[in-house]
Amino acid sequence: MTFHAPLIIDIAGTALTKADRQRLKHPLVGGLILFARNWQDRAQLTALCQAIKKIRADLLICVDHEGGRVQRFKTDGFTHLPPMRALGEMWMAPPQAKHHAGPMDATNAATACGYVLGAELRACGVDLSFTPVLDLDFGESSVIGDRSFHRDPRVVALLAKSLMQGLLQSGMANCGKHFPGHGFVTADSHTAIPVDKRSLKSILADDAAPYRWLNTVTRSVMPAHVIYPKVDVRPAGFSSTWLNGVLRGQLGFGGAIFSDDLSMAAARVIDGQAVSYTQAALAALTAGCDMVLLCNQSLDNSGGGDAIDELISGLTEAEVKGQWQASDASELRRRALLPVAPAVEWDALMVQPAYMHALDWIA
Repeated sequence: MTFHAPLIIDIAGTALTKADRQRLKHPLVGGLILFARNWQDRAQLTALCQAIKKIRADLLICVDHEGGRVQRFKTDGFTHLPPMRALGEMWMAPPQAKHHAGPMDATNAATACGYVLGAELRACGVDLSFTPVLDLDFGESSVIGDRSFHRDPRVVALLAKSLMQGLLQSGMANCGKHFPGHGFVTADSHTAIPVDKRSLKSILADDAAPYRWLNTVTRSVMPAHVIYPKVDVRPAGFSSTWLNGVLRGQLGFGGAIFSDDLSMAAARVIDGQAVSYTQAALAALTAGCDMVLLCNQSLDNSGGGDAIDELISGLTEAEVKGQWQASDASELRRRALLPVAPAVEWDALMVQPAYMHALDWIA
C-alpha cells in the first residue's frame, strides 16, 4: 500500500499525554503544529520535540513563527523578530537616512531574520516555520496587516527570497502563504468566509506574481481560505483549479501544499454547505493539498481531542472505501521538508559568528 501521512495535528500542553502519543503513532499523522500554549521555556520545548521525534523521527514539527505579532516563542533567549512590514519600510527608506536603510540593506536584514528565526527554532528541535507571508499589503486586511512585506509584489518577492535564503542557511525549509493572496479582502477567514471578486488576470498580475517568481526556491505553499468566484466557487485550498491548474500548472510550483487550518470558519463551509472535518480534509486532499492542518482541537474545552480522533478515523475509512487515495508524491514532498543537516545547539549558536552578525542586522 502507498504510504502517505497527510495530517498535521496539535497537542494541548507542554508535554505529551498518552493520547497524544497514540495519535502521533498513527500512520496517517505526518506531523504537528506547536502554539504558545506548548511553550514554557527552551528546555521544555527541546524536551518536547525530542519526545516527539522519539515516537517517529519522520514527524514534521511545525510552528507559525513569522516575527512581529505572529511569533509563538518570545522569551528565554528567543530574539524578538520585527514584523515583515518593517523590512518593507527599510526598503523604501533613503539609504542615507540611517545605518540600515534602502533596498540592499533591507535584503540583508531579511536574510538575517530568516537565519535567526530558523536557527533558534532548529536549536530547540522545530523543523519548519510557516513563513514567509507573500500576501500584499493593500491596507485592507487586519489579519494580514504588518505581516506583509509591502504592497509591491516585486518588493515582496525579493524580500521573501532573501528571508528564504536565511532559512536555508539555518537548514530550514520555507512556506509561502496565503496563495493566491489574502491581502485584498477585509474579512478574517478564521471567523468568516472572505470573497475576492477580482479576475484571474488581475490576481495573477499582482498577488500571485511572487509565487511564479519564487517557484525555484519555495519549498511549500499554504493556500488561502478565500473564495475567488471569477475563478472557482470553492476557496483556493479546496480548488483543483487553483492548486493544480494555476499553482502547479501555470506558476510551475513543485513543492508541498498545506491546507490552512481546517477548524477556521472559512474551511467549514464548502459549496454553501457546512462540512465535517473529515469532509473538509477530503476536499483539500482531492483538490491537490499534500497535507491538511487541524489546529486547536486537542484542548479540553473542545472535546479533548475528539475532533482529531474523528478526523483520523474518518480519513482511514475514506481510504478503505476508495474515497481518497494515498500519494507517494505527496509523501515525498512532506519528507523533503524535514531538515537534513544537524542543528547547531543553542549554546554553540549564541557564540557562532554568523548568528552574531545576523543579530546586528536585526537590532
